[in-house]
Amino acid sequence: MEDIRKEMRDLRRDFDYGTLDVKDVPENPFELLKSWLDDAVKMKIKDANAFVLSTAVNGQPDARVVLIRDITEKGIHFYTNYGSKKSKELAANPKASVNIFWPDLDRQIRMTVEVKKLPESLSDDYFATRPRMSQIGAWASAQSEELESREKLEENLAALEKQFEGKEVTRPEFWGGFELTPSYFEFWQGRPSRLHDRVIYEGNGSAWTTKRLYP
Repeated sequence: MEDIRKEMRDLRRDFDYGTLDVKDVPENPFELLKSWLDDAVKMKIKDANAFVLSTAVNGQPDARVVLIRDITEKGIHFYTNYGSKKSKELAANPKASVNIFWPDLDRQIRMTVEVKKLPESLSDDYFATRPRMSQIGAWASAQSEELESREKLEENLAALEKQFEGKEVTRPEFWGGFELTPSYFEFWQGRPSRLHDRVIYEGNGSAWTTKRLYP
């Protein structure tokens, strides 16, 4: 135990990928979000579109990793089972937090968001782009419910493959998208000696103010 404690204390690196100045950022934070995400994709960072979504119900935070599937002028889209634990928590409290971290770029983005379901038409459109086995997998999983065995899940999948054989796989009503609408962004760029650059945006989606924070 003492060895691992020492290793954790000594595990460190400096940050020197780039800089971030409040004078140079765009007026709209979505432009910077898209630019940083594009950098991550071009660098072929694994799961570049992944982010941590944190919910809170009855004072208890909960977090998990999900994937960005679209960015519009006012929000971020992701898709999931509406019966999942995160969906139930979002129904109880639509206010949530987002964290994106790209260690290879020494970059992090934090957001405060409000969440709502996407229109069914958008969920249909996205579902149609999924690989067929992922479509069938959405039907097979009662996400977040207790599963008696792996074999049971595989039996469900096999039965559904047979059911949809030769047919289009339609979107289940219990599966679809959410839109995250941010009111706060923090863009973090790691810098040497832990003197990081932190720029925040605060606003209502149409007008944003920017500030620099101490590291």
